Amino acid sequence: MHDTQEPGNEQARLWNGPAGRAWVDRQPLLDRLFAPLGTLLTEAVAGRPLGRVLDVGCGTGALTLALARPSGDAVECVGIDISAPMIEAARARAERAGSQARFVCADAQTHAFAPAGFDTIVSRLGVMFFDDPVAAFANLRRGARDGAALRFLAWRAAAENPFMTTAERAAAPLLPRLPARRPGAPGQFGFADRERVEAILAQAGWGAIAIRPVDLACSLPAQELVPYLSRLGPVGLALEQADAATRERVIETVRAAFEPFVQGDEVRFTAACWLASAEATAPHEVFHG
Repeated sequence: MHDTQEPGNEQARLWNGPAGRAWVDRQPLLDRLFAPLGTLLTEAVAGRPLGRVLDVGCGTGALTLALARPSGDAVECVGIDISAPMIEAARARAERAGSQARFVCADAQTHAFAPAGFDTIVSRLGVMFFDDPVAAFANLRRGARDGAALRFLAWRAAAENPFMTTAERAAAPLLPRLPARRPGAPGQFGFADRERVEAILAQAGWGAIAIRPVDLACSLPAQELVPYLSRLGPVGLALEQADAATRERVIETVRAAFEPFVQGDEVRFTAACWLASAEATAPHEVFHG
């Protein structure tokens, strides 16, 4: 399986630019922050042989590496992501750990997977960014053997995730060019509508679809809050271009807005997600996007 990065894709430009670099720089923090999500996904695929595993939107590889541990029953684990900086970091982590996990820099929507090559497909917050999600999940269906399991986590609505939107709400008066979120558009909350996600999976040829809400307690050290809010998300991207005075005002304002989440030396919040499951059981047709 070879890298097949495609230039010109908006998400590719984003995740191969400052957004991808920020995730690599903050990898230990983000691994801790989203550890409960990885644990839930690991539990969601327990009880059945993993076989060959594909981790979609694998980022810097935390979930892929966890599933590839020798103590597990995975035959092979492959992570795929559109971000070259994150894939490079994932490969370096695998080498340091002596892991057999492999990583591919490519767009899972269009990558030429070997037909019926995977027994398990997982994703931790990595499937909301496709330009054409039906085409993407149809492509993943072609790469899954009959009977394969699909399990992924995606954010529910922005209104249910106030921690994730606090920075941009607080910074908006100071950063008037901050991009507005568009409902249903590729991005963090692109899968907020459960009925839409169900329809996407059904149209793409997946069966036995079940999507349920999960609320996961997440945390980070309070001392990491400013590095987090100043590098990640829409505000972090906007601050890349801001002058020093604006940057200082924004960070001060946004840090104050996060105060309700600070409990002693920890920042605590609830991640409101969908846990989606499906099986490659229904007859499927080749999707022509």
